[in-house]
Amino acid sequence: MSLKQRLADDLKAAMKARDEAALSALRLLKSAITNREIELKRDVDESELVKLVEKALKQRRESMEVYRQAGRVELAEREEAEAQVLGRYLPEQLTPEALAALIDEALREVNATSPQQMGLAMKAALAKVGARADGKAVSALVKQKLS
Repeated sequence: MSLKQRLADDLKAAMKARDEAALSALRLLKSAITNREIELKRDVDESELVKLVEKALKQRRESMEVYRQAGRVELAEREEAEAQVLGRYLPEQLTPEALAALIDEALREVNATSPQQMGLAMKAALAKVGARADGKAVSALVKQKLS
């Protein structure tokens, strides 16, 4: 079953279960997908869908931080619930050990050894890792290994 079909099925299930967090997250994601398809004038493929899910998840995490800093715990909890729903549509995340191994491999491939090569190293690392790890975690690990 395609990711797009899975989203549609889960949206129907959330409507029947009256799961507000899932319903809100999935409706916003469906809207983002529709907008992207209009922009491209074609259906989005699986890799583009994963990028849209990542973008929506990143927005939820940023909102969570802002709400927590502002003392709006109830809104932060709502964003966290939506983030958990969206997280189900991403590929399985890498373990820290597997992430470190992939980053080491990427650094060897591009011969990155100093912090001045951070951009080159990040490009190679993100190509290896894909959607299986958070960009912030990849950046922190690359920076640590280049220092």
